[in-house]
Amino acid sequence: MACRMINGRAISAHMGGNMKHFFATAALGALLLGAVPLPGFAETPKDQLVVATTMNNILTLDPAAITGRETVQVLNNVYDTLVMLSPEDRSVQPRLAERWEIAADGRSIRFHLRKDARFASGNPVTAKDVAWSLKRLLVRNLAQSSFLKTRGFKLDAADKLFVVEDDHTFVLNLPQPDDPNLILMILAQNGPGSVIDSKTALEHERDGDLGGAWLTLNSAGSGPYTLGQWKSNEYIILTRNDGYWGEKPAMRRILMRHLPESQSQRLMLDKGDIDVAYSLQAPDLAALEKDESIVIQSTPGSGFYYLAVSMKDERFAKRKVREALRYLIDYKGINEAIMPYYGTLHQRPLSTGVMGQLPDQGYVLDVEKAKALLAEAGYPDGFETTLRVLSEDPFLKAATAIQNTLAQAGIKASIISGSGDQIYGAMRDRKFELLVGRGGGGQQPHPDNNLRSMAYNPNNADEAKLTNYQSWRTSFFDEKLNTLIEQALVERDPARQAKLYQGIQTYMDELVMPIQPFSEVIDTAAYRADVKGMIVSPWLSRFEKITKTR
Repeated sequence: MACRMINGRAISAHMGGNMKHFFATAALGALLLGAVPLPGFAETPKDQLVVATTMNNILTLDPAAITGRETVQVLNNVYDTLVMLSPEDRSVQPRLAERWEIAADGRSIRFHLRKDARFASGNPVTAKDVAWSLKRLLVRNLAQSSFLKTRGFKLDAADKLFVVEDDHTFVLNLPQPDDPNLILMILAQNGPGSVIDSKTALEHERDGDLGGAWLTLNSAGSGPYTLGQWKSNEYIILTRNDGYWGEKPAMRRILMRHLPESQSQRLMLDKGDIDVAYSLQAPDLAALEKDESIVIQSTPGSGFYYLAVSMKDERFAKRKVREALRYLIDYKGINEAIMPYYGTLHQRPLSTGVMGQLPDQGYVLDVEKAKALLAEAGYPDGFETTLRVLSEDPFLKAATAIQNTLAQAGIKASIISGSGDQIYGAMRDRKFELLVGRGGGGQQPHPDNNLRSMAYNPNNADEAKLTNYQSWRTSFFDEKLNTLIEQALVERDPARQAKLYQGIQTYMDELVMPIQPFSEVIDTAAYRADVKGMIVSPWLSRFEKITKTR
């Protein structure tokens, strides 16, 4: 029986596209791989990996401009970062930097670069390239610059913050008190942490874009692969970088196919025409569970599925009403019936395994307790409201389940479903009542990453438009909570820092936050059982260790 794993443990689970696209994709894949399409189906070549995924969010491959985890997954194979997160425990590990030292005051990090690293062009990787790449983020001022800007980095101070001591020594000075460990985690992520071949990029500069137009369709990295070819919303071909400084990858070529239809991915995986399927829906994953030739694996993702309220609504501004909602979610039922392959039961606003995380509070569906709380708040008969949700799984199913349990306590919630712009757009405009959504940070395994997203709100004014902060979106503001988050971030003693984060969670319980997680996001992929070395999380995925036992 095919196995499905979370954190290395096998678990059980019970949970399309058209054939024309299916056959066309198989034939094109064979052509791109240099094979001759056959009347039937054949396994993919032993030294080439074929990955089916969704490329709707891949609009550019310029590290400064990318968005979305699918693009990070591509860049992980093309660009190196100073450090990387271990797929096993998400600890910070060496990459281009062999070692590093954090200053005693926590205000600088000195990186010592490996001396054998070269870019695909043959140019050596130097500290100058590191400094240039980070400064380029601020100059370009595109999506990925926010990772630096939110930590206080500014362009006019870049030369003092990004210091080249010699060819292989780079010093990062922090512009404000911060946790250097969190900064390391940010630098481990491709996008803000991608180290670019400055000489090659500048050779292709046009109108002061620092190579931006060229880097949209080309690569200038030192990773195990180079960008061979990219056709938007069709395919990306990665070619092995034979000058790579690390161990030579077994896969000579990676073909990433845009195949958004779940059923087509399932059929192609079953026939052996693809090796990995990243966009399978729950019914197709469930159908593959008994196939011994397929492995289904789930790993912790980033963020949570949650129920959110707007504090602008006078009903939800009342603490007792928000408390009642805690007991009107069937956490166990939703996670067992709806969330397999998507999420696992989780009630805290901190990601699993981060420093100081407390156990879940143990909330359960308790309609009578909720009714009593609503009566105390002045709503013994409940009230009518609206519940916004994306019109796709698992969001809509989870929202329908919550609608049913709300009704048991007299809260009649009319569902408004739609696209991301319609649903999250209303949240960003602070014009909603209830909303089932997904978010909450987690890309960096640090409590601050979750809390900045879920709880911190430096300015609650409408005109502030702090749409990156979910607390601002929900119109929630607590000055003491902001201060506690800031104090915990800069605490240098790890044991004390962990206790501070535990105290923050306890305080948030007392406040009754406007966002209640009910499931933690997991990333799920299915792949052929003879594929070894798979890293499922798109944020951490690298293909350099992939082998096939054929």
